[in-house]
Amino acid sequence: MISLIICSRTKVLSEEFTQNISDTIGNQYELILIDNSESSYSIFEAYNLGIQKSKGDLLCFIHDDILFHTKEWGKILESEFKENPNFALIGIAGAKVKTQYPTGWWDCENKYKVVNIIQHEKGKVEKQFFGFTNDNLQEVLVIDGVFMALKRDNNFLFDTDLTGFHNYDLSLSCNVKTKGKKIGVTKKILIEHFSIGTLNKDWFFSIMSFHNKYQKSLRNNNSTSEQEIFAGKKYIDHCIYILGKKKGLIYLLSVFKFSISIKVNFMLGKDILSRLI
Repeated sequence: MISLIICSRTKVLSEEFTQNISDTIGNQYELILIDNSESSYSIFEAYNLGIQKSKGDLLCFIHDDILFHTKEWGKILESEFKENPNFALIGIAGAKVKTQYPTGWWDCENKYKVVNIIQHEKGKVEKQFFGFTNDNLQEVLVIDGVFMALKRDNNFLFDTDLTGFHNYDLSLSCNVKTKGKKIGVTKKILIEHFSIGTLNKDWFFSIMSFHNKYQKSLRNNNSTSEQEIFAGKKYIDHCIYILGKKKGLIYLLSVFKFSISIKVNFMLGKDILSRLI
């Protein structure tokens, strides 16, 4: 059985959403709604509560603003785990690299991203499909939180040392990797997502907290200097555009603490100077 766990800002899920699940999943499931309409929980606490209430062997954490396009996707998901026993976490979007810099999973070059989704953004609808080889399941380091399927395992919980509603996907990904299990993105399940995340101050300080805690684990990802420079420049972007040049200055200068590479720090120093002059 699959346990579908949803943290929602509404007390009741839409009929269209629940009917879509019923029409497409193709096997036995339970739907666990964590009512967070009064912001009683962080996303980490809400998902752990969902795990406690669940009975399924597979735990599927999903947003409540999606629709499934793939018929019998539940059977497909079970088959993916059965055929790939070393994988403990499967999603529909992610990246093969995650650097030491406080950035989102998407803050890397497109050649490192693996995505299969229909995404709504700023009035446009785009089918995104890239990053796959001939295999149905592509290994990645981190996945996006819109859809995360996890094998039930008492070792895998959400980190309640972190708070708020961001970066739970990065935290879970790191947890799975440090336990020696693999993470994948499948091209066999297609969903449509009707919103896009907002990069604001809450997100920025959340990603800083995540990196401060998981810095040691992230160093083990063996990112190249080119990947670190690319992500470092994205971090500088976030400092400037989310916090502003003046308020973000202290965070701009902190860019040098994330890498011991002279080359990386030199290139990022040049980038900061060019933006501030």
